[in-house]
Amino acid sequence: MLVFSPSLKPVVQINSLCVCLQQIQEDLNKQLLDNLVSFLSRSHSDFQEKTTKWTCRMKFREIPTAALILGVNVTDHDLTFRGLSDVLQDSITPYVALLEAKDCPGIKNLMQKLMGQLMNCDIEVDSLEDEDCVQVSQNRIRCSMPSLVSWYENVTKKTDSETPSKKRNSSSRHWQSPPVVVIFKDMESFTTKVLQDFIVISSQHIHELPLVLIFGIATSPMIIHRLLPHSVSSLLCIELFQSLSCKEHLSTIVDKLLLTSQFPFKLGEKVLQVLINIFLYHDFSVQNFIKGFQLCIVEHFYSQPLSVLCCHLVDLKKRVYSLSHDQCENIRRLPSFRRYVEKQESGKQIALLTNDNFLKEETEKLLEDLHVYHENYVSILRCLHVFTSSLPKYPLGKQIRELHCACLENQVWETEEYESSLQLARMLNKTDLVSMLQQCVEILMSSSGKEFDKTVEKLKEFLTQFQNLEASQERDVSVSSQKELQKKTDLYHLQKTLLELKESRRSKKLTKFEMLRFEVVDYIDTLVRKYLVPADTRTLHEIVYFNAATVLRGHLNAAPRTALHTALNNPHWYLKNQALKCDGGGISNKAPDICIVYKLHLECGRLINLVDWLEAFSTVVMASEEPNADAASSDQVDDIIHARFIRAVSELELLGFIKPSKQKTDHVARLTWGGC
Repeated sequence: MLVFSPSLKPVVQINSLCVCLQQIQEDLNKQLLDNLVSFLSRSHSDFQEKTTKWTCRMKFREIPTAALILGVNVTDHDLTFRGLSDVLQDSITPYVALLEAKDCPGIKNLMQKLMGQLMNCDIEVDSLEDEDCVQVSQNRIRCSMPSLVSWYENVTKKTDSETPSKKRNSSSRHWQSPPVVVIFKDMESFTTKVLQDFIVISSQHIHELPLVLIFGIATSPMIIHRLLPHSVSSLLCIELFQSLSCKEHLSTIVDKLLLTSQFPFKLGEKVLQVLINIFLYHDFSVQNFIKGFQLCIVEHFYSQPLSVLCCHLVDLKKRVYSLSHDQCENIRRLPSFRRYVEKQESGKQIALLTNDNFLKEETEKLLEDLHVYHENYVSILRCLHVFTSSLPKYPLGKQIRELHCACLENQVWETEEYESSLQLARMLNKTDLVSMLQQCVEILMSSSGKEFDKTVEKLKEFLTQFQNLEASQERDVSVSSQKELQKKTDLYHLQKTLLELKESRRSKKLTKFEMLRFEVVDYIDTLVRKYLVPADTRTLHEIVYFNAATVLRGHLNAAPRTALHTALNNPHWYLKNQALKCDGGGISNKAPDICIVYKLHLECGRLINLVDWLEAFSTVVMASEEPNADAASSDQVDDIIHARFIRAVSELELLGFIKPSKQKTDHVARLTWGGC
């Protein structure tokens, strides 16, 4: 469970949130890291004990290899590899190297990077002749596999020759003769030749060096066989490891972070939908989702003057009674509070609008009610998810985040998806219903809400009724009807019997089990209608909910053309220089050259004459300068202006606004049209 200190200020709460997120992600990756550690343990024990298994590997020169399937969310891979490296270095081996394709264009670069990381030294290439060497303690070591083997033997011998106390301390953290782990973070990006050469060379020294490879794969394990021919892939003893899918990862983050009463800040439906859409349709990155969530926190505390009240109940009273008169007026301006005032009697309305002390007392009660609403909402939402996630077609979605979005958007019981879910729930069998009710009882009993005692008793009563239910009579009726059908084999009597059975089913009363099943589903429906009311109907929800989806979309969805147009057309907007501001669409000669050229090009058609453009540019630049009678100096000024114009036009072409024209050599073609 996430625990946040109630006295934390907003900025400190964000830092605490980051720590909690890191803990959640470590817990999610724990199973994967444990499996990898177990794999390394098996591989290393074979080498250390010189068993028959390792002897066979030596004979076939096989390298233990872990193929780590991480998914297409590449931006999240760094965190996984960083955690893996920390775990290995803390408990297994100090010799871990993380290699990226951009740093290893050739086998020499790869060996140089590998040995540099293993020997904990910085690598600088000063000349081509020293390209394949590294500097280690005043000595230059050639970057080759024999040098690496020699270095490993010296290091392990030095460890064995240490005093018993030092050896005991080191062995408590690392294994004796620890393996050398090489992690290829982005295997798909490595060139085939580099991988082939490294694997072939390493396989020739596997009997001397306990090397273990880990391939980080974003797509499919088949990429190994596409990059490596059979003669090379046969040198690898590969074991597959699958990480948690990014969708499951996101659902866990939403479940443990947003659907908890421990953290007072909440996301509105539209804001949450923006973050989820970016996740689903752009990058599948959980890290980017978390950054967007942190941005929402910063934006809420920055833009909402009443965000000081977005705190825990322990701190609520102190903060409410410390509100100033201006902050009380801000409360009175909130749309939800206005609706609340309109529903009150006239005397209370006057007190709420004129008496600050009475307003503070009422604000405290309303915010306490809002906290209780959150606790009850989360518990009933989990109970509803137990039912909907077990249905065959998932009308309301399989993940709890989908159900949460549906409940935030509107009254979920009025949607067609909810109605179809109830219809499917009324067809569940006894075993499934009993299992779901037991899960709901556990959820409500573990909830901090105080209103669920009667609800738990009612659910337990349903469980008792299901246990005492006898359905033998209904089974006998169905068996007798089947025997009746078997007796009459001719077509006429068969059709007549089927029609009679159909009519009897229409007029037949519901069985005890069916009546009880309908009663259970109807009771769950009443809980949903009572507790899963949309948050925007609650008074003072603006204080704890961030709903500025447009602002968030503007921050996260880049609009480069709009930004470029603003920067070039209104340079004072970014440079904060009012001298560059021009009214009425004029062009300031103090603006940067590219801004002047850009504004002039907006006045032209499809083709722009460079000579006319240069003359217009020169006119704008020379507007505030007095004419010079000296012909020589005038020619020099013209050359400078010409050079400035050529550079500005080249920059404009680089940005993609113009291109050379094949129709006329002294013209350029304009590429952008319309306003931004």
